[in-house]
Amino acid sequence: MKPFHIHKGKVAVLMHDNIDTDQIIPKQYLKRIERTGFGEFLFDEWRYLNNRQENYAFPLNAPERKGATILITGENFGCGSSREHAPWALADYGFRAIIAGSFAGIFYMNCTKNGILPIVMEKEIRKQLASMDPQMMIEIDLENEVIITPEDRFSFSIERMWKEKLLRGLDDIGVTLQYEQEIVEYEMKQM
Repeated sequence: MKPFHIHKGKVAVLMHDNIDTDQIIPKQYLKRIERTGFGEFLFDEWRYLNNRQENYAFPLNAPERKGATILITGENFGCGSSREHAPWALADYGFRAIIAGSFAGIFYMNCTKNGILPIVMEKEIRKQLASMDPQMMIEIDLENEVIITPEDRFSFSIERMWKEKLLRGLDDIGVTLQYEQEIVEYEMKQM
């Protein structure tokens, strides 16, 4: 997993509440077991018309939002099922951070385990960030827990355990592999 220290990126805005994991990645695309290849199906039923042409009324399809790596959204993002495919699709699309009013608990953990920084922010700050010029880049500094725009700085907080894992680029397997030598030594004693 790629470590997250400081990230600069464009913002995409999808200011809806209660976006569930089936809206993030519809169930018909869950046949893969790899973590890649899901980005093209992200928000599929909203991003595309029936003929698979882009729906230009959908915010992520706006030309000025192409290449966005930070998503600003509403309350209770990632509710519904606990499918890990949802953060896989967001990461594969290119998102490195999601700024929401709140997150479903399992979804929040799945984001951190897949290199996406979930940030909880109050609505007024999210509205301010969403109203910025779409070509403007914002910076997220995880170490100092701050979002930096050309005009402002906004503090956020994240639990220390998740922060350390993101800073070091560690998923659950990466954490286990930190103890590889001890595991090998233990296994040798058991023979």
